[in-house]
Amino acid sequence: MRTHIQALVAVALLGAATPALAQQAECGGDFAAWKAAMHAEAQTAGVGATGLAALDAATLDPKVLERDRAQGVFSQTFIEFSGRMISAYRLKHGAANLTKYADAFARAEQEFGVPGPVIAAFWALETDFGAVQGNFHTLSALLTLAHDCRRPDLFRPQIVPLLTLIDRGELPADVTGAWAGEVGQTQMLPSDILLRGVDGDGDGLIDVRNSAPDVILTTAAKIQSRGWKRGEPWIQEVRVPDAMPWEETGRDNKQPLSRWITLGVTQPDGSALADNGLSAGIALPMGRKGPAFLTYDNYDVYLQWNQSAVYTLTAANLATRLAGSPAYDPRQPEEGLSSDMMKQLQQKLADKGYDVGGIDGVLGNNTREAIRREQMRLGLPVDGWPTPSLLANM
Repeated sequence: MRTHIQALVAVALLGAATPALAQQAECGGDFAAWKAAMHAEAQTAGVGATGLAALDAATLDPKVLERDRAQGVFSQTFIEFSGRMISAYRLKHGAANLTKYADAFARAEQEFGVPGPVIAAFWALETDFGAVQGNFHTLSALLTLAHDCRRPDLFRPQIVPLLTLIDRGELPADVTGAWAGEVGQTQMLPSDILLRGVDGDGDGLIDVRNSAPDVILTTAAKIQSRGWKRGEPWIQEVRVPDAMPWEETGRDNKQPLSRWITLGVTQPDGSALADNGLSAGIALPMGRKGPAFLTYDNYDVYLQWNQSAVYTLTAANLATRLAGSPAYDPRQPEEGLSSDMMKQLQQKLADKGYDVGGIDGVLGNNTREAIRREQMRLGLPVDGWPTPSLLANM
């Protein structure tokens, strides 16, 4: 009951902030003046003296901007990133925690439809089960990113929820977390904690930093809120044939499983796929000669957690491992591009009018889609994987 009441109050608070948001100051400019406008906005939204005092004491953090500009980890290939992140430590401790907190995981699946391995995988990847929650001053980090003009719309809506949590005493004013404003053992944004926090251990508090049951239930509530479908899979490793209409592949080009079966897609060992009556796309993170995965509707929920395909495929694979599946087969993908070569390719694509989302050397969703369209134009297999030969042919 306490969770539902808090959610209603939180909705009211966020709604109260809407008029102020419509009149908020532009990003950038003098920070003191900008923060004064933020103070007025928070006060209008109902934040009290404790939260406002925390706001007044917060400062800009240049290290946050450095981290925001240098997210080089996602320049790694899927095989590199997943090989490092799906570690023996995380598999061992994930299995142990699934047993240790079996009651909380069972409740999470009963109430929210989210399987324990899915929650445990995020728990592992985000903080190693609470061991590394981040040391950035959360309020200063959010203020810095909201004041900065690169992505203010992403971070400004988190400030009033964080101040509300501080004002209520549910988070301390000096709470620390990730550089991008996430807090707790699964690195949740303040609005999710405010709206979806669950008291999993029954102590009358919602503590996503120290209580494993609270972490498990609150994380399940967040995942469900993003559209998770109870009882359905998220990804499934498959083997693709040497030749097929590659233009039909892609995470969001969902087809009935019967179509993929007709085209020769099989289980990793070559045995026939069982038609589960669902539709799925086929993700080829390293092209048609690399690993391949059916991506169901539930996989789209992963992308709402993190927009990086490399991260989300890794999280989804770790969940399958914790659920008992074997490691995926990396197969033998074609040679890819270095970061500098990727920038050259992105520039050539941009010069042709494609939106690649920036010349940053990272194979993001925009760049991958532009590659697919250029491969189609050139009569090449449309698998979204950038190779030296593709670069040379452009």
